[in-house]
Amino acid sequence: MKKEIKYFDVPLVSSVRDMLFRSARIFPDKLALEDLADTPIRKVTFQQLLEYVLKFGDSLQNLGLQPRSHLAVIGENRVQWGIAYLTGMIWNYVVVPIDKNLPEQDIVNILYESESEAIIFSGSYNDLMREKKDLIKRLKIFINMDLPEEKDGFHSMTRLIEKGKKVDKDSLPVLNPEEMAEINFTSGSLGRAKGVMISQKNIVENLMSMTSMIEINEKDRFLSVLPIHHTYECTCGFLCPLYSGGSAHYARSLKTILEDIQKVKATIMLGVPLLYDKMFRRIYKAIMEDKVKSKIVPPLLKITNFTEKIGWRSSKRLVFKELHNQFGGAVRLFIAGAAAPDPKVAQGLREFGFNFVQGYGLTETSPILALNQIGNFKDSAAGLPLKNVHLKINDPSPEGIGEVWANGPNVMLGYYKNPQLTKEVFEGEWFKTGDLGFIDSDGFLHLVGRKKNMILSRTGENVYPEEIEDILNRSPFILESLVYGEEDEKHDEIIAAQIVTDADAFIEYSGQNNVEINDELIRKIVDEEIKTVNKQLPLHKQV
Repeated sequence: MKKEIKYFDVPLVSSVRDMLFRSARIFPDKLALEDLADTPIRKVTFQQLLEYVLKFGDSLQNLGLQPRSHLAVIGENRVQWGIAYLTGMIWNYVVVPIDKNLPEQDIVNILYESESEAIIFSGSYNDLMREKKDLIKRLKIFINMDLPEEKDGFHSMTRLIEKGKKVDKDSLPVLNPEEMAEINFTSGSLGRAKGVMISQKNIVENLMSMTSMIEINEKDRFLSVLPIHHTYECTCGFLCPLYSGGSAHYARSLKTILEDIQKVKATIMLGVPLLYDKMFRRIYKAIMEDKVKSKIVPPLLKITNFTEKIGWRSSKRLVFKELHNQFGGAVRLFIAGAAAPDPKVAQGLREFGFNFVQGYGLTETSPILALNQIGNFKDSAAGLPLKNVHLKINDPSPEGIGEVWANGPNVMLGYYKNPQLTKEVFEGEWFKTGDLGFIDSDGFLHLVGRKKNMILSRTGENVYPEEIEDILNRSPFILESLVYGEEDEKHDEIIAAQIVTDADAFIEYSGQNNVEINDELIRKIVDEEIKTVNKQLPLHKQV
């Protein structure tokens, strides 16, 4: 029998502006954002955040930046990035978040393609901005997050905030929540970068739908580790806690996650599958290497599985308290996105008392389309469609697999200045995701791969590379893999794989077996791992 979806009551907001004013009114003195690294603005309460946004926007207008102008933002995850983004939203600018890891040429291309008139950047981009300052004629205003005072035509963000006036809400520019508010660009050469146009309505509809499926409240503390320019982290890890009265805390680096999560006593963390894979492997390895724990943990897991079934929900957290304390002792939820996590990792973390769910979406959908719930999930599934989101499988095969189409209030407006590409991805009101999947009898969406990645095997059967990659990546010696179709000497398409090896695993193997790491050893071990994987696959899927 199909399980009924439980929805939580959530506040209604009409725009990001509406959201920020509401949160500042209800949670004025509560911490909103915090940097764990040393930055010019380390932390802000909700009231301070609103005040800084109002004052910064006033200064931008005094610099001549008119409403609807395009405002680019690039930098590390930090409070000032959030202030810059929210200022763009509240003052009716169009925000252009840029990936801080892009090559210099791609950054310049996006500034040109987006028609940005102002850019707010962290100090690490100062030299690049100085070098390219005169290249993009439209770009007139340069604001450095780390500069203490205006210098050589570059403005100081902190000084602009100090100089601005705290205007009242009625003095802000008129805002239409259904107009373009953000352009998220993919990297690409000049003329080929793809800009996803998102409105404030798209964003808040996604926030409301998401939090109606997973309860988030003012007690939640998010540790932010993923790049904030990406819609997954921006909507779910930054705007979501602000909407719910929680707080976002910016980790110093990926290497300091454990220390940072302990310091913050984070309750929620968003991550990508690779992060959780590494985390679980470390936990499992530590247990297996401990002679006492390796003997007592398996029976403890059986006991706590039973106690959970009879209603003692907190038994695992109590039994594995020492492990939970390594993560600060307060984590109540790990969320995976951006790719499909290994179901075995999800189940493994849950076995130790951590709630773990995955979701699915795209930049074009602001971003979430489907989400598992804490008490209603399938580890093999992308999730249940969000409230107000409609999914269908177009032209399904006999197995029910076809392209996933979506519609809902969170679907993008289109691609910036690219009507042809926009036309190609829409069929009426339906957005074509490019992902292949099926919907099971319980309403859960399952993904099998990307439409453009599908391989037609020599036996005429469809092969989905992601399915094979998931199995390959379970090997301790394989960090990442890329499966693709390749012609052999008979011009048949065979299954090939590129492998990124895990250096830590090889170093450990070398020490335990007293052997030298060389090409021959790496090739031998990887070949053995692929043979092991092939035994789990039918002939037409074997690498």
